[in-house]
Amino acid sequence: MSILLGCQSISKAFGSGPLFRDLSFGLFEGDRAGLVGPNGSGKSTLLAILAGQEAPDEGTVSRRRGLSLAHVPQHPVFPDDASVESVVESGQDGLGIDPETLHARVRIALGRAGFVDPTATARTLSGGWRKRLAIARALASEPELLLLDEPTNHLDLEGILWLERLLREESFAWLVVSHDRAFLSAVSNRVLELDRRHPAGLLDSRGTYAEFLERKAEALLAETRHEEVLANRVRRELEWLRRGPKARTTKSRARIDEAGRLQADLADARDRGRTATATIDFQASERRTRRLVVAEGLSKSWGGRTILSGLDLSIGSGMRLGILGPNGSGKTTLLRMLAGRLAPDAGTISFADGLRVVEFDQDREQLDPAVTLRRTLAPHGDHVVFRDRPIHVAGWAKRFLFGSDRLEVPVGRMSGGERARVLVARLMLQPADLLLLDEPTNDLDLDTLEALEESLLEFPGAIVLVTHDRFLFDRVSTHVLGLDGAGGATLFADRSQWEAACRARDARARKPDAGEPAARPKPSIRRSLTWSEQRELDGMEATILEAEAELGRLGEAAADPEIATRADLLAQRWRDVEVARARVDSLYERWSQLEAKRDA
Repeated sequence: MSILLGCQSISKAFGSGPLFRDLSFGLFEGDRAGLVGPNGSGKSTLLAILAGQEAPDEGTVSRRRGLSLAHVPQHPVFPDDASVESVVESGQDGLGIDPETLHARVRIALGRAGFVDPTATARTLSGGWRKRLAIARALASEPELLLLDEPTNHLDLEGILWLERLLREESFAWLVVSHDRAFLSAVSNRVLELDRRHPAGLLDSRGTYAEFLERKAEALLAETRHEEVLANRVRRELEWLRRGPKARTTKSRARIDEAGRLQADLADARDRGRTATATIDFQASERRTRRLVVAEGLSKSWGGRTILSGLDLSIGSGMRLGILGPNGSGKTTLLRMLAGRLAPDAGTISFADGLRVVEFDQDREQLDPAVTLRRTLAPHGDHVVFRDRPIHVAGWAKRFLFGSDRLEVPVGRMSGGERARVLVARLMLQPADLLLLDEPTNDLDLDTLEALEESLLEFPGAIVLVTHDRFLFDRVSTHVLGLDGAGGATLFADRSQWEAACRARDARARKPDAGEPAARPKPSIRRSLTWSEQRELDGMEATILEAEAELGRLGEAAADPEIATRADLLAQRWRDVEVARARVDSLYERWSQLEAKRDA
């Protein structure tokens, strides 16, 4: 593998503490690498250094001569009045592309990102579509190395699946900062963990995300054993020193020096191993009521568009309802109605007497950015009350990884991950019958995500959950409600059933190309399979595998760098890719039809 970029002993610090020290690693052709690590470990800063937007305090970053590199930041910024086409074009300044090729690249990138109207303005886009626009801008530059910072934040599930397909089809290398475990499992062939617990500050694991987890466990166990060995050696050396050895001989002086070195090594190992994880434990009330919330005929419209129509829903203790749907389908709207903060246009919602609801909103609107951490957690004193027991605010903050030096910091100056922990710390002080969680995983690191999962699994009340984190969604949800964005709402057994229904619906909605004759009305068919249909069903799995292999081959051909300047050929190859993808979708739909007919 040819190296694209190399880091040699780079370090970076903010304030008095280092983010990372003496990091050395390389990125190579074919790398599909995930970068993970605790909040505050410096992942976004490291990405900015690799992109050349920041300089390391020490060390060097070397890039291959002529390397084409693109960076998608966590919070992309565009001029509000700019069209999506002009945003993508502006990202190609300085590349020396002729106007015809530039126009073709921009249109292809926008099409691949799902944009239908190139004249749409950036200010009309949701957070998810702004992220897609940033990715399209990067794709148009045809990078050899793409750096992505939390690309799944603000994308809905459909958008995440789109991004997964996109990355799997591309030939360029990439490094992505993400805490989405399902996403990393689907696309990565290498995982880098930036964490001071590792002796080099970085654990580099080639292979799948599952293999990374195994190697991480082995590495941390080995580090624990190393610390135990060091502690035993230091104890023996200290006993020898207490006996008062004479330091006149060379051997004695060397042993005294070695004892000092061992003590320093032990202190360093203990310091690196001294990590903490947020302690998350939601308080449940002692309520025994079975039915907490009952909604009947719930309807809501925004701007003339129907969001929900005739929804009936009953939520009881122990129920963990996961809500799925594209951006704008009404997930947050439904949560607000269940909280009693938004009235439906039609229908009724009845709540159990004295129902206690705790909300986690994705925009952190419950937090005042001007208020310090101390007053956010304890508005009227220096103590909070948890499970009827007073706890000093400094001790409560420590449970969520905030030192006492952070108590006077305004919440608005904290990172996204820190604000998420602040909100959880506040919510845990409120006994709840019902938890309403709107994207609680945004900006949380992996350790905190695992703590949140365990707390939700142990919570005896009811939970309504909206999240793009498929791993957490699948573990926590016992019921699934799918919203289609046009007012419809359907209960599903699990997320995979919802995804299959979405694929079938999209295939049915696909219209013939302009100029094609309208499809003839389908004659009514018998409810049992004919002999030919049974043969078709028997061979359907093999047919789909062949179609998916063809889709992969066409994707590789479209990514051929030799045709990068042939706008007409490039556009045709990507059209071939879309036709192949449509065939795969139609085969899945046909498979579903045949199975439904067989089982009817």
